[in-house]
Amino acid sequence: MPSVVETHVFAELPTEFQDVRDTEWCDGAPGGKRHPLLEGPVFDAGSNLYFTDIPSGRIFVASPQGAVRLVAEYDGWPNGLKFHPDGRLFIADYKNGVMILDPVTGKVSPYLVRANLERFKAINDLTFDEAGNLYFTDQGLTGLHDPTGRVFRVRTDGSVTCLIDNAPSPNGIVMGRDGEALFVSMTRANAVWRLPLLRNGDPAKVGNFIQLSGGGGPDGLALMEDGGLAVAHIGLGVVWIFDPLGQPVERVQSCRGLLTTNIAFGGNEMRSVYITEADSMTILVGQVGRPGYRNNST
Repeated sequence: MPSVVETHVFAELPTEFQDVRDTEWCDGAPGGKRHPLLEGPVFDAGSNLYFTDIPSGRIFVASPQGAVRLVAEYDGWPNGLKFHPDGRLFIADYKNGVMILDPVTGKVSPYLVRANLERFKAINDLTFDEAGNLYFTDQGLTGLHDPTGRVFRVRTDGSVTCLIDNAPSPNGIVMGRDGEALFVSMTRANAVWRLPLLRNGDPAKVGNFIQLSGGGGPDGLALMEDGGLAVAHIGLGVVWIFDPLGQPVERVQSCRGLLTTNIAFGGNEMRSVYITEADSMTILVGQVGRPGYRNNST
């Protein structure tokens, strides 16, 4: 049985931001809860933790001491965040596409809003490989009833390729430790898929790597130093730590709500797992036995 890791509250969304600016997202999303939905935690080089509030188009940063301030507010639904190797902060924007944030000025600019003239369904999360190629999930409202979600790659030369187009709610995404496979959460299938990559970067022999049960399904992913995965299981209030073979070794338990949406690793040894818990509008933290991979953030 996986060992249980307890958590505590690291930061909480300030009271003045605990409202919802744009109710269209709340009305259209399953569940329809009218409160902020925290997502996309990622650390910068200074150990500051950036995260998003999807329905209000807000991006925040928490200091290493847990003090939260607003960085940007714009007309969008920011979900996942990742720092490019060159320091730019990329946004998976559910409303607009892929955007870029200047953390100093708070300016948000478009990066990719169409692929071959076609609009996206609704982008959920994104990641980079070590060469700087971008990968992102185009989720929309897909699921087992409509398995047409997509995963895209944007090479450093700007070329855009759809890698798969039969995904039931693609969500969290991360490149494997050796760069030979991409891992993607399929939330409505309650599974994590493995996409082995050929030498030309195209996928082949895509398979179901981890099958979960209960809750709402896997959401955000992070890579472990040993090549395993950390999986935020939304609706269950858990983050699972899996070894490289896909076996669960730790169960990080939320001390607040059940909406554990996403994760980032920090601390000197990268053993502190920070979790956005959307139901309580908090960021939780727990200490795991295996270190996360440093390139998950910057």
